[in-house]
This record gives sequence, C-alpha cells and structure tokens, in this order.
Amino acid sequence: MSRNRFIFSSESVGEGHPDKVCDTISDAVLDACLAQDKFSRVACECYAKSNVVVVGGEITTKATLDYVKIARQAIREIGYVNEDDVFHADKVFVNVLVTQQSPDIAQGVDARKAKGKKTAKQGAGDQGLMFGFACNETPELMPAPIMFAHRLGRALTKIRKSGKVEWLRPDAKSQVSVVYENGKPVAISNVVISTQHAEDVAHREIEKFCIEQVIQKVLPKRLLTSRTEYLINPTGRFVVGGPQGDTGLTGRKIIVDSYGGMGRHGGGAFSGKDPTKVDRSAAYMGRWVAKNVVAAKLAAKCEVQFAYAIGHPDPVSVHIDTFGTHTAPESRITRAINRVFSFQPADIIDQLNLRRPIYGKTTNYGHFGKNDPALTWERTDKVNELKRAL
Repeated sequence: MSRNRFIFSSESVGEGHPDKVCDTISDAVLDACLAQDKFSRVACECYAKSNVVVVGGEITTKATLDYVKIARQAIREIGYVNEDDVFHADKVFVNVLVTQQSPDIAQGVDARKAKGKKTAKQGAGDQGLMFGFACNETPELMPAPIMFAHRLGRALTKIRKSGKVEWLRPDAKSQVSVVYENGKPVAISNVVISTQHAEDVAHREIEKFCIEQVIQKVLPKRLLTSRTEYLINPTGRFVVGGPQGDTGLTGRKIIVDSYGGMGRHGGGAFSGKDPTKVDRSAAYMGRWVAKNVVAAKLAAKCEVQFAYAIGHPDPVSVHIDTFGTHTAPESRITRAINRVFSFQPADIIDQLNLRRPIYGKTTNYGHFGKNDPALTWERTDKVNELKRAL
C-alpha cells in the first residue's frame, strides 16, 4: 500500500451503550442544575451495572434536584423499558453519593481574590490540555469516518424508537473504515454494526436489515463498492447488552465524543461537567476556533491545542497545526486567532453562552459536527474577523 493510500477507522456507540447511559444521566443532572441555577458547579459521574446505578460527584448549586427521578427519566428516554431486560428504567436501584465542590478548587475558579492566588479573575478549574479540530472532508467540517459512524448509530436509534422494528434493543455500536488517497476519502472498505436484539430474531434478518435499511440508506453510495465488507453482529448473537452485559462509566467514550481519533484529545471527559471545567468548555472553544480557520479557507485541516494551570485565567500555551494545508503562514494564523478569540475561561463561557441547559443535546453521536443553533461552538461567525486579522 503506497504512502498516499491508507485506511482510517472510527467508531460510534448508541444511546443504550452502558457508558453512554452514564454520560446521559450525568448530562441530565447538569442540565437540571443549570435550568434552576446557571452558576451551578457540577462534576457528576455515573456508574451502571446490572440493575444498579450510582450517581456521584461534587455539585454546588441552589437547584433542588431529585437525582433518582432524573436518572430514571434518562434511562426511560434511552429505551430501557423492556420487561426482558435486567436494566429497566422503573426497576433500577439508584444510589446517590454527591458532595459539594472542594473549597480549594472553588477559590481558584471564583472571580475573586484569595490567599496565594495571583489574580482576582476567574481561573481554570483544573490544569490540562485541550484540542480542537476541523477539516474539509464533510459539510460539517469533521473527519469522514466518525461522521459516517455517527450517522449509522443515529439512524439505528431513530428506527428503534419509531417502533417499526420490534426486535431492536438500545445497546449498539458502529464502526466505519474509510480508504484515503492523497488525503481524500475515496471508498469505504469496511462497516461494522453490532446491535442488541430480542431473543427470537434470526441473525440473517438482522444482517439484511442493517445492510439494506441502515448502511445503504445513510452512507454515501459513491463510497460503498463491491469490495466493501459488512460485519453485522459478528459474534452471531447480542441479546444480553447494556449495563447487564457490561459496566458503564461516565466519560469513557472520549474519542467517540470528539473526532474519532483523527484529531487528538487532551484526555479530559466532557459529560457531567459545567462550563467552568475547561476539559469541556475549552474543548468546545478549540472546535470553534479550528472550524472557523477551516471555514475561512486558511487551511484544509486545523488542530488547535492549548493548556491551562488551575486557578490561572490565561492559557499557558496556544498552538496550531494545519498539517501542511495552510494558505497563510501558521505563525500569522496563530496571531490572528489570538486577536479574534479570548481563551480565558470566563470569556469562553461568555463567547459561547455556555451557562444554559443545552448539554443533553451533546451527549450522543458526538459533541461536534451537529447542526443545532444551541451548540454555539459549531458557528462559523468569525471567518471575516480572522481574514481581517491576518
């Protein structure tokens, strides 16, 4: 295989995947807090196994919450309401282990003076590095493999929730392998779908349905060839799924949530965290910056990296990589970015209007690449400013 030809794969997971169940509950708690108190400090983690859910974390809020009710409603909306499943919205045991945010962390985040703190400005809630990424492979300015994998998962869920295919169950995964030539997607070499199902359906029916009603309807026909391989429920059976079949944890699907491995990830999870947590807000900021750079045609591909120290308002570094696709010198693009955008945590929250209960919209099928006006980091509203700043 020549250096100009390679295959890149990305996966997505459905709403009923055990880790996504936990992400969904965590973001539901966050939204419930922000709906009543927009200054809530939330770090909500969730664990699910068999018929048990543990909701834990550090939450400081004026909101009054019924954590058990929130968890059950989230599970119900996912679709865990089948009597043949151990994990059921109305039958799970929900344990709540929540304390307030550490005062030592709070003084670093608060926009006020504190002993030993060098500034009165709002600081980052933790140290860490964040990445943002965009490329011109798809209309969403996202890498093709992850967008294709998300499309499959979204289509499968839509059909399941419509009730038209009664044997479909909530747990599911998809994976797409895309062939690249000279940096462009030219074919799909392999598609994997694993979907949980009722006991009484034949494997050949699942296979036929997934290929004809899902894959061939949502993936680009020009990329599906006679050589494309389809692997549908490759183990032959997937009846036991969800938290009955596997343990779920919040924040374990960070590559699914971001760029499918095509763009790097700083390591911090998103779900269950309020926007003072730079793991989440700065990752959204990075996407906004990178997307505007690509939309302005300053590069065909752009990755932005920046990093913070806890309690400190300014990033300790801002770096871009256009992988040789830039149309202006990278040093000039970096200077333009720093003129147009502010990377201070308080400014990120204001620029993207992040103190709103919008996070349930982000949980499933990626936090990036969605056409929803509430997700402000997907706007390309800084294109002209970037060009002027150059």
